[in-house]
Amino acid sequence: MTTPSEDTSTGRFEFWRDVVGQSFVPLEALPREVPDFRASLDTAQLGAVQVSVVAADPHGVAHTRRHIASDPADFVKVSLQLAGQCMLTQVDRQALLKPGELAIYDTRHPYTLDFDQPYRTLVLMFPRVMLRLPERDLTRVIATTVSCGDGLGPVVYPFLRGLAGEVRQLDALGTPRLADSVTDLVGALLSDRCAVHVPQQDDGRELLARRILTYMEQRLSDPGLGPDRIAAAHHISRRFLYKLLAERGYTVSGWLRERRLAECLRDLADPSLAHMPVATVGSRWGFPDPAHFSHTFRSAYGMSPSEARGAGRTALGA
Repeated sequence: MTTPSEDTSTGRFEFWRDVVGQSFVPLEALPREVPDFRASLDTAQLGAVQVSVVAADPHGVAHTRRHIASDPADFVKVSLQLAGQCMLTQVDRQALLKPGELAIYDTRHPYTLDFDQPYRTLVLMFPRVMLRLPERDLTRVIATTVSCGDGLGPVVYPFLRGLAGEVRQLDALGTPRLADSVTDLVGALLSDRCAVHVPQQDDGRELLARRILTYMEQRLSDPGLGPDRIAAAHHISRRFLYKLLAERGYTVSGWLRERRLAECLRDLADPSLAHMPVATVGSRWGFPDPAHFSHTFRSAYGMSPSEARGAGRTALGA
């Protein structure tokens, strides 16, 4: 979408206000003094991951408490600055992004973006659970500047730039499973950025927690998987299991539910699985009761599984 060339600068900004308010989570576009405002948005859907490239003249956007109250979406957004610069403000932090730098922000909290010069940026938006980053680590990196010049940055940056360069072709490729690669790479970069130091005496505890999460991940499709089985398989008490995961920002039931729902959402957006009944999608990921699956899915994503499948088809041009 591009601001109409035949309109006035004011008219183009009003057009843009509608575009940004409808293309992401609810946002308010904030004007700046510019002689002739112009902007464009290219967007594609990879499963549950929205990939967008925004280019515009100076302005700002705000996601407010009022927006959150009306639409409490549970997404994270990642912005990679391609040209110009951006000031991101969230949870009493500010991150100034220059080309080659990125930041993550959480739609559960208010934020503002301020662009004081013409810019171009890649924006990724996806359900928070897909990041697979403990809540405490997510809190550490929100609204912080992450350089792509060191650590894992030189590995992740070319991939993200490639997405930005091919955004107009991504829908046609029909590759929703690429979403996993996107979120895994971003998650790895942010985990590296966290640089969480685990004391030597806690190494065994950390290793056990990772083994438990891997065990759970491998058995997501089993509706009978629960705390007693998980604890018994690792020769620990259920109480210790709860404590171990709580230290990493998880509950057993919450982690299983979020991961299962994320897999269901991915399958519903996959054109190669369009023949599979919605109830079967739920069953293959640990939701044997169709009514319970539909209720849980709607509570998490604000739409039924069938509506999510329809939205995925629309996004992929089906």
